[in-house]
Amino acid sequence: MAIDSLINEYFLTGAVAGLPDRHFIGGEFVESLGQQRLTSVDPGSENVLGEFSGGDHRDIEVAVASSADALKSWKRVSPAKRGEILYRTAQLMKANSAWLSFVECLDSGKTLAEAEGDVAGSIRLLEYYAGAADKLDGRSVPLAGNYMGWTIREPVGVTAHIIPWNYPTSTFIRGVAPALAAGCTAIAKPAETTPYTALLLAEMFTEAGLPDGVLNVVTGFGVDAGAPLVAHRAVNHVTFTGSVNTGVNVMQSVAPNMTRLTLELGGKSPLIALDDCDIDAAVEGARWAIFSHSGQICSAGSRLIVHESVHEALLERLVEVTNRIKIGHPLKNPDMGAINSKSHLDVISGHVRRAIERGSDILTGGGIMADPESGKGWFFAPTIIDNLAQNDPVVQQEIFGPVLAVQVVRSDEEAIEAANSTEFGLVSGVYTRDISRALNLAREIDAGQITINDYWAGGVELPFGGTRKSGFGKEKGWEGIEAYTKVKSITAKI
Repeated sequence: MAIDSLINEYFLTGAVAGLPDRHFIGGEFVESLGQQRLTSVDPGSENVLGEFSGGDHRDIEVAVASSADALKSWKRVSPAKRGEILYRTAQLMKANSAWLSFVECLDSGKTLAEAEGDVAGSIRLLEYYAGAADKLDGRSVPLAGNYMGWTIREPVGVTAHIIPWNYPTSTFIRGVAPALAAGCTAIAKPAETTPYTALLLAEMFTEAGLPDGVLNVVTGFGVDAGAPLVAHRAVNHVTFTGSVNTGVNVMQSVAPNMTRLTLELGGKSPLIALDDCDIDAAVEGARWAIFSHSGQICSAGSRLIVHESVHEALLERLVEVTNRIKIGHPLKNPDMGAINSKSHLDVISGHVRRAIERGSDILTGGGIMADPESGKGWFFAPTIIDNLAQNDPVVQQEIFGPVLAVQVVRSDEEAIEAANSTEFGLVSGVYTRDISRALNLAREIDAGQITINDYWAGGVELPFGGTRKSGFGKEKGWEGIEAYTKVKSITAKI
């Protein structure tokens, strides 16, 4: 069905037909062994979309057994064949992109345009790893005497993927696709507020020819389903995207089993505007970096570190641009969509309220909003807080919302010090006309990704991941598929 028809029908009926409501295990939708039923809500209207299964350790046991059994044959499937299945899945995603974008938009609260971009990026990820599947080769190693040595890459085994609510489609694909391409099997546990696209995609993988049990999806709360999954002894690798606190819990859970781990955690990423920057470019970069998906992005540019000589001019323009941002139901494609849940809206509001109580300089925004047309939904006004000290909680703590913290500096050295003065190290943007200054900052800033005169530049080909409390390990790029392999050395006497 065309996207316009889906939207019109939803606003007419308030209902969505065809949403999966059970786990996907062994190549089919199955009833949960638990009795819990959870509810998914449209953040833009507070309308209930549907119910789905709340799994627990019993469902996880079934899923892990299914994946472990399927691994025996899947790891023997030729890499070219694995790539073909991934490529066919990408074609199915293209054919169903309107449906996937529609569901992603309603489930997460991001605008329709953002959801469409998420689906398109996920298709590109699938195509990339489809092409990488048959290129995981080893190397020969020269040895002394009558010996030969070489290495081979093998799939690590059963992999677990804990999917966040802010990017349920692309985060699912960026972990599952390289794992399957490498010959691993995968079990995904999507967030309890965004369960649907993972289930829909699992069905598409099966339709594309993926053998039963190679990919399983169990829905439910993290404590009920996610915790027993990451702690399971038969799981060989865990990929987790989420908060720092939960990431620490995951590390503790996998430690007894020595399970391999990739963590993509929080961020408090700086966008640095030096005195010679293109002010218009920096303004656009800052707007894009913090207000996309209402700031609910781990790599959001949530700090603007600006040189004092351009501070006034840059902030004046940025406030003007911010005040023009239109908020509304995500399906109507406003400039900014909804906050994913009422509980998270309260978290964002609490951060800003405490900043106001401390006497912070709120240049614009600062409060909870609703859809101007319906008066419903969970929205927060795009907010800019100026002249913050380095130790201010708004600078140091991840808010995960449309709240920009502004810090003023007088030199490149102060900018570097400010950029590195949080516990995070995920992304940074540097705006300057001097490439030497830009490269010096890129060298000195401790972050996993640095973009010069832009923000979030790059694509699936570049590895993504952070340092310090932003986590470790890389996703995307060639490093993303290597993470799901183990290297074996073989030596022969001749």
